[in-house]
Amino acid sequence: MIMVTRGTTVLKARALPNFVETKFVKEVTVRALGYIKAGFPLHFRGPSGTGKTTLALHLASIIDRPVVMIHGDEEFTTSDLVGGEQGYRSRRVVDNFIHSVMKAEEDVQKSWVDNRLTVAVEHGLILIYDEFTRSRPEANNVLLSILQEKMMGLPSARGGGDYLKVHPDFIAIFTSNPEEYAGVHRSQDALRDRMITMDLDYFDRETEIAITKAKSDLSYNDAAKIVDIVRDLRVSEECEFRPTIRGCIMIAKSLSTLGGLVSAKNKIFREICQDILASETSRIGSSINQVKVKNLVKVLIDKHC
Repeated sequence: MIMVTRGTTVLKARALPNFVETKFVKEVTVRALGYIKAGFPLHFRGPSGTGKTTLALHLASIIDRPVVMIHGDEEFTTSDLVGGEQGYRSRRVVDNFIHSVMKAEEDVQKSWVDNRLTVAVEHGLILIYDEFTRSRPEANNVLLSILQEKMMGLPSARGGGDYLKVHPDFIAIFTSNPEEYAGVHRSQDALRDRMITMDLDYFDRETEIAITKAKSDLSYNDAAKIVDIVRDLRVSEECEFRPTIRGCIMIAKSLSTLGGLVSAKNKIFREICQDILASETSRIGSSINQVKVKNLVKVLIDKHC
């Protein structure tokens, strides 16, 4: 971790521990790196649990350049991305050249602090803007000229000119959930038009097994049983929300902590699957759906274990 400017932390991109790179993941990675090399901003779009942020960080580790991360927020304004006047800077000069005469001069000025977007643009860093559609579109308008004209408009209060030329090494990677998800804003067509969007769906079976195995101490066969339960539940159309790879990882890790075997005869395993998958696939308070999911999970456990 290094500091580029006051108030902004820049991360050193490193290979992610236990990162699983199957054929499916490699194909996505190769295409994504090709788009970046061609000079285009990249946008990973997909539901929660499809590995969007993990893939963005993986790309950053391959490119091997410092990273600035921004997480979309409903309360963001343009100044939260660009920077603003924060606090004051005071300078006092005392002239006592003649011992019987004292002259004092005091100058107080507002102090400008660059925020993360400006730092990334100026220093040629990798910007990962996670869930950017959670920020209001008007806050993201500053990105339009950055991605297209390679110029960033700046407030006159910053000093040093009204525009900042985008560093040639600057890279932008965005992630978002589909726009029908709760809590997200519809992004501007002009902004979407400036980036290449890669739609990510759920991983294939072999990748989900490999990830579950890597994140736990389970064998391949045990990880496969958990993944098959989750995948069958996902396509059952009985859930308010389709379970993701996170459900597989939660079950595997919880089983390692609480003990027990991946077996239909193991009471702990059955309870772990029901607790985790019912909560992941149902809204809070939707007791009818939770009971339905728990009953379906019992059937799937008997089927696969």
